Amino acid sequence: MATWGLCATILAHPIDVLRFAAHHLEAGAHRLYLYLDDPGAQVFAPLKAHSKIRVTRCDHAHWERLGGAQPKKHQVRQSRNATHAYSRAGDVDWLAHIDVDEFLLSSTSIAAALDALPAPAQCARVRPMEQLAGSGTHFKAFVPTGPGRAAITARLYPTFGTYLTGGFLSHVAGKIFCRTGHPGRSLRIHNMFDGDTMNAGEVLLDGVDLAHCHAKTWEDWQRAYHYRLQKGSYRADLPPARHQTGAGLSLHALFKFIEDNEGLDGLRRFFDEVVADTPDLRARLAHEGLLRRVNLNLDAKLARHFPHFSA
Repeated sequence: MATWGLCATILAHPIDVLRFAAHHLEAGAHRLYLYLDDPGAQVFAPLKAHSKIRVTRCDHAHWERLGGAQPKKHQVRQSRNATHAYSRAGDVDWLAHIDVDEFLLSSTSIAAALDALPAPAQCARVRPMEQLAGSGTHFKAFVPTGPGRAAITARLYPTFGTYLTGGFLSHVAGKIFCRTGHPGRSLRIHNMFDGDTMNAGEVLLDGVDLAHCHAKTWEDWQRAYHYRLQKGSYRADLPPARHQTGAGLSLHALFKFIEDNEGLDGLRRFFDEVVADTPDLRARLAHEGLLRRVNLNLDAKLARHFPHFSA
């Protein structure tokens, strides 16, 4: 059976880091390569103590070993750490790079899904689903690309769907597993490079989903909002929704327009239509076959794998 591992560059509350690790250990990960973006994070010790986890403090010495000063952009730090993890992942057959708010799910086993891939497959993409803010158990599924995507998105989100790719606030690209053992490959956030070739031998990893907990509550979304607007998934250099045929507003421009005209009330109106776990949105998603119900049960997994820690 194929063995697999994960790498992640993490800046999060210690309990969230341990929940992330516990979930993927329970899912069958043979190895976790975790890079702490805060080198002084108190979660280092329990991670270090686990036999299946390799944890790295991203301090000055770490970046010197990787060839220079700490990159200013977190996206660059993620890519460099992921490439470093790939270079040392000789104990797994496949390695994926994901974030601390993303959780791999499979109805059978991730190892079995990877084992079933054809020999020429060199990377396998996992499609995302995005959590609705509320109970934590409802997700909106990925809307497949094609001529019907824009119409589906408009039915789901009648006011703001025009500005969203498939109704997602964050990425629709998903993340990829890469077959290990090929020196010279480098990883990015959503892609793999072999020299100048991107995602050679890419296939879709059927039966595995990426549950993205982008916004747990209105308060959680607000706490992350300004950072995402300036440096993250709502930043100004990202393009408008892919299904738009002409010039349109990016998420950054949309949010600035809402703020300028309606302030916080306007942002709350957007949140209630697109993000909040409401009966109306669940019904619309279910009608389109896009509602997913998942109980991640993270605290139970935390208790099993890190029994000395709790929420």
